[in-house]
Amino acid sequence: MQRVEKWVEEHEYKGYEPFDGLSSYFRPLTFGNLFLDRILMQLVRQSPINLRPLLGVKPLDSTIGQGYMAWGYLKMLQVTGDQSYKAKAVKCLDWLDKNKSPGYAYHSWGKHFDFASRGGRYPAFEPITIWTSLIGMAFLEAYELLGDRKYLDIADSTCHWIMALSRHHTDRGFCFSYTGTHDEGCTIHNHSMMGAAMLAKTAKHTGNEEYFKVARDAMIFSCTRQLPDGAWYYGEEANLHWIDNFHTGYNLDALKCYIESTGDKMFEDNAKRGLEFYKNNFFEPTGRPKYYHSRTYPVDSQCASQAIDTLAYFSDRDKQSLDLAIKVASWWIENMQDRDGFFYYRQYPLGIKAKAPMLHWAEATMYKALAFLVLKMA
Repeated sequence: MQRVEKWVEEHEYKGYEPFDGLSSYFRPLTFGNLFLDRILMQLVRQSPINLRPLLGVKPLDSTIGQGYMAWGYLKMLQVTGDQSYKAKAVKCLDWLDKNKSPGYAYHSWGKHFDFASRGGRYPAFEPITIWTSLIGMAFLEAYELLGDRKYLDIADSTCHWIMALSRHHTDRGFCFSYTGTHDEGCTIHNHSMMGAAMLAKTAKHTGNEEYFKVARDAMIFSCTRQLPDGAWYYGEEANLHWIDNFHTGYNLDALKCYIESTGDKMFEDNAKRGLEFYKNNFFEPTGRPKYYHSRTYPVDSQCASQAIDTLAYFSDRDKQSLDLAIKVASWWIENMQDRDGFFYYRQYPLGIKAKAPMLHWAEATMYKALAFLVLKMA
C-alpha cells in the first residue's frame, strides 16, 4: 500500500483515466461528430496497449482521485495515528474546495476531460452525481475524524447541489439525474442511491429533515426495483440491463450508509439480499474479481478496489465479507501491481494486461480500499 501511495505522490496526483481519449490532439479529426468522438474515446479506453502517449493524451488532475486519496489518508490516520496523514488529507481536501466545478454556487465536481456517450457529450468539469457524492463522503469523513466544521459546511453545500438535481418521478419513489445539466441517466441506480446516502449522512449531523425525506424516496425507487435474487440492473431502461461488480458495490455502500445514518430499517432485507448476491456472483475462488455476474472479463481495477471497499464496509455484519476482501486484495497485489508501485488497469483473456496507470480508476480507489481493509483488520 505504501508503494502505491509513494507512486501517486511522486506523480503529483496526476494520471490517466479510462475515458480520457477526447483530450487527444487527434480530437479535431472527429469533426464534432458524436459517433466519431465515441470511437476515439473507446479506442483509447479498450486498447490493451497504452495509446495515450502516441495520441497526445497527457496525465491529468483528477477530482475523484484527490477525493479517494484524502479518504485513504484519513483511514491511515486512524490506523497509525501518524499526523502526516492528516496533513496530506487536508491538502487534498483544500485542493478539492478550490477546484469545484466552475459556474455552480454549490460544491460539485466532474471530470477534467470531455466525455461522449450514446446520450451526448459531457464537457470537462460538468459535475457528476456519483463523483460529487463520493467526494462529499470524504469531506464528511474529515468532519467526523478531525472535527473541523468547514468540512461539514462543504458537505452541506454538496447536498444543496444534489437537492437541485432533476428527478425522474414514479409511483414508487424517484431517481436523481446523472449530472447537473443532463436528464440522461434518471433510471440509473448507483448515482441516485449514493446521492441519497450523502443526503442522509449529512442530515445525521445537521438534522435537516428534508434531506432524510428525499433520501428515503430515492432509496424506495431503487430498492423496489431490486431483482428477486438481490441484484440490480445498472439502470431500468432496456439498454441498461446489465449487472456489474463495482456499480453493485456502490449500491450496497449507499444502502448501508443510508440505514446507519437514518435508523430506517425498511431496507434491511434489500441490503442482506444484495450482499449475498454480491458475494456469490462476482468473485472466482482465487479472489479474482469478475466484471459481470455472468462472466469474468475484463478483470478491472475498479471492480477490485470497490469490492475490497464494499466487503470491508460490510465486515461488521458479515465475517465472510472480511475474508473475501482479504482474498481479493491478495490476488490483486500479487497479480496486478507493477514493480514501480502502481496497479494495472485491466487483465484480458490469455493473461494480457493493460498496464496504463490510472490515477482514479486504479491507484486512488485501491489506496483507499486497502487503507480501509487494514483498518478493519486492526
